[in-house]
Amino acid sequence: MPVAGIFPRWRAIAVIAFIALSATSVAAQPIPLCTTAPRVSCVVDGDTFWWEGVRIRIENIDAPETHGSKCAAELQLGTAARDRLASLLGSGDWHLARNPSEPRDTDRFGRLLRRVVDEQRGDLGAVLVNEGLAATWTGRRATWCDDE
Repeated sequence: MPVAGIFPRWRAIAVIAFIALSATSVAAQPIPLCTTAPRVSCVVDGDTFWWEGVRIRIENIDAPETHGSKCAAELQLGTAARDRLASLLGSGDWHLARNPSEPRDTDRFGRLLRRVVDEQRGDLGAVLVNEGLAATWTGRRATWCDDE
């Protein structure tokens, strides 16, 4: 059988195994920023990170972009959101939770849609929103620049 035919099954098996393990709390450990490939466990921006080789999108927030930002204010806030997410994830005691009211399992970019729940802080997306580093997801990207 060609390798191309095997890869989708292996990816599906990896995602299923990852989902099964996602209910387990993660112990405290530093989470680096994503800089080079391969991306295994690292933070991309304020609402996207990789965990154990799977790309996760925090499904209930929109954070400013750090790549392709539309203005200096968005870049600055996006950098702060990314760094704060790395700090929150690095503190440990969090797990991924599927939102039962979200019909999709992945977004249009193939990212797994999940909430990140900390044992002490609760929903980490809500933490970022409350700190002014992200907006609640409304189905559209938030506006971070004054001229938009």
